[in-house]
Amino acid sequence: EESTRVSGDRIVAPMPGRVVLVKAKAGDDVAEGDEVLVMEAMKMELTLRAPRAGRIDSVQAAAGDFVEADAVLVKLAAA
Repeated sequence: EESTRVSGDRIVAPMPGRVVLVKAKAGDDVAEGDEVLVMEAMKMELTLRAPRAGRIDSVQAAAGDFVEADAVLVKLAAA
């Protein structure tokens, strides 16, 4: 299941769940569509991807964290 919720420069959790894997860290450069984070919700794995090319400004979740829907997980630096 591929899913990315984008609001501007942020990647947010599409639903409550647990962060399984974080593939990016602050300072990393990403291309649009790069896999940034994987979370598990309702027995599904959701791949969250970069909404645009840019640099990761901050990552606000770690593997094992439980997050609520719409929690901001990753912020991109302003373009």
